[in-house]
Amino acid sequence: MTKQILEGVKIADFTWALVGPITTNMFSIFGAEVIKIEGRSRPDSRRIAAPFKDNVPGLNRSANFNTYSLGKKSIALNLANNKGIEIAKRIVKWADVVVENFAGTAMERMGLSYPILKEIKPDIIMLSSSPTGQTGKYPSVRAIGSHLTALSGLQDTAGWPDLEPTGLDSYTDFISPYFNATAILAALDYRRRTGKGQYLDLSQYEDCIHFMAPMILDFTVNHRVNSRLGNKTNNAVPHNAYRCLGDDRWCTIAVFSENEWSSFCDVIGNPSLSNDPRFSTFNNRKENEDELDKIVENWTILRSTEEIMQSMQERGIAAGVVESAEDLVEKDPQIKHRGFFLPIEHPETGVYRAPRSAYILSKATPDVRRAPLLGEHNEYVLKNILSFSDEEIGELLVEGVVE
Repeated sequence: MTKQILEGVKIADFTWALVGPITTNMFSIFGAEVIKIEGRSRPDSRRIAAPFKDNVPGLNRSANFNTYSLGKKSIALNLANNKGIEIAKRIVKWADVVVENFAGTAMERMGLSYPILKEIKPDIIMLSSSPTGQTGKYPSVRAIGSHLTALSGLQDTAGWPDLEPTGLDSYTDFISPYFNATAILAALDYRRRTGKGQYLDLSQYEDCIHFMAPMILDFTVNHRVNSRLGNKTNNAVPHNAYRCLGDDRWCTIAVFSENEWSSFCDVIGNPSLSNDPRFSTFNNRKENEDELDKIVENWTILRSTEEIMQSMQERGIAAGVVESAEDLVEKDPQIKHRGFFLPIEHPETGVYRAPRSAYILSKATPDVRRAPLLGEHNEYVLKNILSFSDEEIGELLVEGVVE
């Protein structure tokens, strides 16, 4: 088998929920050896998160967990036990990188802070991806993605002008991992050049603020506070999700320039609309946007989403089907062509489909393997990596240190 691009990189993975596991998932599918440290008394919260295969709950049956812990090895340790902490420290000594995404100071309370781990492994790289960072007024704040999306300001931008903000749920969970992975790769390169490790303190809250850039710039320059616009935008019209033929079928269309507007009118079979005084200029179209939306939907409601997208795209107009999960997995021809969803055999759930990386490297094919059963690699880690004897492993099991 071709050597993987991150083969030889060793990660001690203390993460749970989404941000952390998605971060280390990026490394495991490209060859890094990732040891996931969890326990039966306190498993990764994604293991108990729906949806479950066949709607039957189980620690190894969550689609959430099985999607974002691909190819990792699991050791079930009781970290409330001092011996469990000592084993975790031995895994750190083996590792190149430690990753955690607990609330700030959690690792310190467990006796696994960076200064302590640095004594064990002087060149260790440690990344903490906590909700708000390790310092400041709120270093220990407990939060999930929806709270951090609200704090960052993004939640205030989503929704309709006359209604409360729309929940964006765990937006940060799918932003922060990319910042995390980039920081880890930079630290690995730095260590390669200097022999020195370092501590990476990432705030999920601050990661998300980067995506507020246009609103922050507008406020900085114009002292204007962004208002909720629903599906509309200030620089395109029409710009909306339009109802199409079929049950709950929609297509988004965005028209920016005058050339696009002229082409749009041709596509919908109404070229004279481009000269209608209500819509002849961008400002006029904006003033009569609700009326224009009705005209557009009278056209889209008679056609399929795919037909609309194709006819618009052929004329250089941005348009896209509002896809359901079923569309993505079963129907989308682009996703199928690129082999995005890969079938994986799992001992408890049978075959399931997991997404590969969103990027394709010409010199490296991702090795997408199933997620681990809880504690599946206890013996491998303890015996092969840490050199425990069978008798010692038996004692750890009896004492409840290994679960």
